[in-house]
Amino acid sequence: MSSSASRGIEYSEKYADDMHEYRHVILPKEVAKNLPPGLLSETQWRSLGVQQSRGWVHYAAHRPEPHILLFRRPLGTDPTTGQVNPELLRQARDEYKGQFIYRK
Repeated sequence: MSSSASRGIEYSEKYADDMHEYRHVILPKEVAKNLPPGLLSETQWRSLGVQQSRGWVHYAAHRPEPHILLFRRPLGTDPTTGQVNPELLRQARDEYKGQFIYRK
């Protein structure tokens, strides 16, 4: 887990399924005390000091741990544009499928 030294924000490694890549971000509890209810827009989470490439969406909140923000973006998202790139999508799906052994 990496950390943003300036604000004490921690970032998980990315993980994926066959549709999305995910990561979670842990905010200092002092910052989390001022979170608005519900899911945050990109403008809101960036204003808290969260720094990520483009395309990430705050998609879920875990009520017992509101200081942990759950993010996802579609597989194959170009981190500079936030848009899905068909070639990156193919590569990401091939990589995901390569992590499994299937029974015939």
